[in-house]
Amino acid sequence: MRLNGDFRGRYEGFQGLDSPMPDRHRFRYRARFGLTAVMWDHLEAGIRLTSSEPVKGQETMGGDLISGNTTFTYNASKKFVYIDLAYAKWTPLHTYSFADTLGIGKFEMPATFTEMVFDPDYTPEGVMNQFTYTLNDFHSIKFNTCWAALSELSASSHDPNLLVLQALWDGIWLRKEGRNVAQTSLGVGFLSIQNTENLGNRDVPNVNVGNSRDELTGRLVYHYNPVVASGSVTYTLESFPYYSGFFPVRVGGEFLHNPAAPSQNTGWCAGVMIGRAGKRRTWELSYRYRYLEADAWYEEFVESDFGAYYHKTPAGWGKKGGCGAGTNVKGHILRAAYSPYDALTMSVTWFLTDRVREDVAQFGDGGTIGRLQVDALVRF
Repeated sequence: MRLNGDFRGRYEGFQGLDSPMPDRHRFRYRARFGLTAVMWDHLEAGIRLTSSEPVKGQETMGGDLISGNTTFTYNASKKFVYIDLAYAKWTPLHTYSFADTLGIGKFEMPATFTEMVFDPDYTPEGVMNQFTYTLNDFHSIKFNTCWAALSELSASSHDPNLLVLQALWDGIWLRKEGRNVAQTSLGVGFLSIQNTENLGNRDVPNVNVGNSRDELTGRLVYHYNPVVASGSVTYTLESFPYYSGFFPVRVGGEFLHNPAAPSQNTGWCAGVMIGRAGKRRTWELSYRYRYLEADAWYEEFVESDFGAYYHKTPAGWGKKGGCGAGTNVKGHILRAAYSPYDALTMSVTWFLTDRVREDVAQFGDGGTIGRLQVDALVRF
């Protein structure tokens, strides 16, 4: 049995660069604590608790599905704790060439996507499978699948569900003295949400914004069945000044297209990262650009920190104006991180974002905002 968890303290500031949004300053924390039990016969069970905040106006639905952050406010009131993971896994196949893991419950997303597709804090509820075929010491193929329930309806059999299918090819092209010098990863995935007509603002937590919705009912106008392609190249140097260990340089990107929407149906991101923080005396610098159109993907899955300003919002969104994360956002992300110890990582992240659609009549003037996050993450 293993105990694990982390605590992250954060300062966060917002600045409206060409919008009437007032400057904001707040402090937040995220605390997680988990227990994992590994048993004979390749069985594993786990549970993890997390801090979070109840969804405003929908408190009976639980905590924020894409954030474990809690804001310092309400005169030091007692804060909430939620179940973040609760799962069981079985690995019936585990050889050199083949490995297969089955899981059920509330688990971490088994597929590998960027924050443009799924926020890292999103933990689906359903069943999953991870199958790996190792061709040799240098190449492997992975097949990740997931079926997740989005809402269970008592008066209908048309429950909205999520299907995730992904194939990944990981390759090592050059290895030298125990160091993987040149590596690549290529992936293709298919995502599908069934029965989107039952995903109105009142059916699930309404956290993000961006999708086209019916102004009267708040229901989604289009279906979401995108294809996602991804790729990355990593080159690892033997050493680098002021860095402990092998030094990786990674370039990668992701492309998403939803053919079920007639327009505003594409998203893409690209970036570079040098170094990798997480171990003692390691650091990293990264830059990413992201462009996600309004109906490229379901708004409630994507990163909660990547948003733009809306002076006003369409009636179908069911939310007031302000800073809104989700789809219909483009912008830059800069990040620097340093780990003085294995258990401690300090980072600074800067977002410069704007709306993709500059529809003043619909959204109001000026959507560009700057967002600064200063974090201290302690793991145990």
